[in-house]
Amino acid sequence: MEQSLSLDNPSSEVDSDQALMLQYAAGNARAFELLYVKHKGPLYRYFVRQINDLQLAEDLYQETWSRVIKAASQYETSAKFTTWLYRIAHNLVIDHVRALKPVNNFTEVFEPEQDHEAQLGCDDANLEAQMLDSQKAHLLKGCVANLPQVQKEAFLLNVEMGFTAAIIADIAGATLEATKSRIRYAYKGLKECVDLKWQGANHD
Repeated sequence: MEQSLSLDNPSSEVDSDQALMLQYAAGNARAFELLYVKHKGPLYRYFVRQINDLQLAEDLYQETWSRVIKAASQYETSAKFTTWLYRIAHNLVIDHVRALKPVNNFTEVFEPEQDHEAQLGCDDANLEAQMLDSQKAHLLKGCVANLPQVQKEAFLLNVEMGFTAAIIADIAGATLEATKSRIRYAYKGLKECVDLKWQGANHD
């Protein structure tokens, strides 16, 4: 018997995505269609930006939804649906990276004396200003591709998905401190990379 949650008015105890997933687990195929339509674009972009291979990105994207379907009967609302979905996607990306080479390592020193949230906000504003310039936006895209894997994922989830450091930490299975460091190092590295490429381009 299907749960009686309304698609238009999901239970107040869970968010709309969680309610839809519970309905799908109970046999409501329409609920899955709504989830798929809502998340397909951002999820696909997540894979494309992480992996410079459109066919592989498509394969991992499809595998993510396949795993969502397979895990539907065991789904619990202990985590937001979006967090759960991107944790599946994250694990697939990590499996792929590990199959090719060890995951990129970098120093994850957390500097507690720094105001990380203020740092992120400042750097975010700087990068947004750079992205207004089409040439610098192109340079930024290339710099993102060259980031260490863990920094690239943290940056993309923070900037493109709007996820907080806490949510990203949950998705990646990392500590909040390490996640903030990854985001901070990514912003710092990107700013330096864009500035360097921009100067080089203007001197050619």
